[in-house]
Amino acid sequence: MKCYLLPILMIGSVSTSASQAADVSYGLTLDGKYTDYRQDPEAYELPGFGLGGEAGLDDEGFSLNHSEFTMQVDAEHLTAWMTVVFPEEDGDIDAELEELYLESVGLGNGLTLRAGQYFTGVGYLNQQHPHAWDFADAPLAYRGIWGRQYIDRGLRINWVAPTDMFVELGLDSLDGGKYPSGSHSWDGIDAHVLYANIGDDIGAEHSWQAGVSYYTADVDDRESGGHHHGGDEEEETPSFSGDSDVVGLNLVYKWAPNGNYRNQNFKLQSELFIRDEDGDVVMKGSDPLESTTYRGDQTGFYVQGVFQFKPQWRVGSRFDYLTSDNKGSDAEVLEEASLDDEGINPRRWSVMLDYAPSEMSRWRIQYNRDKSYEREDNQILLQYVHSFGAHGAHTY
Repeated sequence: MKCYLLPILMIGSVSTSASQAADVSYGLTLDGKYTDYRQDPEAYELPGFGLGGEAGLDDEGFSLNHSEFTMQVDAEHLTAWMTVVFPEEDGDIDAELEELYLESVGLGNGLTLRAGQYFTGVGYLNQQHPHAWDFADAPLAYRGIWGRQYIDRGLRINWVAPTDMFVELGLDSLDGGKYPSGSHSWDGIDAHVLYANIGDDIGAEHSWQAGVSYYTADVDDRESGGHHHGGDEEEETPSFSGDSDVVGLNLVYKWAPNGNYRNQNFKLQSELFIRDEDGDVVMKGSDPLESTTYRGDQTGFYVQGVFQFKPQWRVGSRFDYLTSDNKGSDAEVLEEASLDDEGINPRRWSVMLDYAPSEMSRWRIQYNRDKSYEREDNQILLQYVHSFGAHGAHTY
């Protein structure tokens, strides 16, 4: 374990000095999971989408899932935020820096600046920590296009209009060193995200928010899942370099009788992503080296609804769908790189039931009927989330 885990022993809220120049608060969120699959999770794929980042299935059995330690420092003109997560893979637990950024306070005129490593503005769900999601896993659209979530290093400028209706505009200028932008090219800014969100209330019981985002990047050596063909052959890893553009749309609607969200409420949420890519795919590790030109057209969306029918109980349902139309000069290389759709449009149905004994705790059971590839899978997920100490406010 690395030295930055030591503050976990100091969970709570403290002041850095008697002068109150800065306030420091700590939090710990335990996010445990049990998963059971009918199929081998190692064989998981999304035909037409090369899996990268953390897009694969979680390890089977018990795991720490996405537990995290957070620290927030509030000074006169700046807020600093750090998130350290504890991923578990093949039984090994590590500690990774997920977020580390500074954000301006009090610039005025609705403007804020953020610099560091953070969740980018590519979509609605992307800017939320996984423990705040309404389902225990990411939608297929996020798995296939963003590698679960898109975190990168860069600078954000955000503006909220001084109007009764919520209007937000933002720009992320990014290093491009994280998936899906590619590997670190050390040549400056390689990716940008433009986003806009609007929202309003309809009477006392209804509210809505709609958003659009545009991601563009010069991708350099973006690796996806490795492929092994048996024997003593080396593992071959697909690598894409070229231009990548993604348009995203999202819509969220909320209802609560008489505006009282504590007793009953309903949330309808949907996102659509359309990706267009143009470049080359190389099978690294192949001998002789195999490559193909590549033009990728990929679309993914999900729609979900969650109904809180009693103060502590919720039930939800979700549908995911992906489709692709990828072309290249060498069809065999596309197939090896998992960019051939194999005549399959990945889709999945999910239902969940959760119980929250307090605002700090939630228990969930979820069932997925996954038809992402030729092997249909029945998946059971059990999850608990419990927070201690301070934690940042969740988005709308």
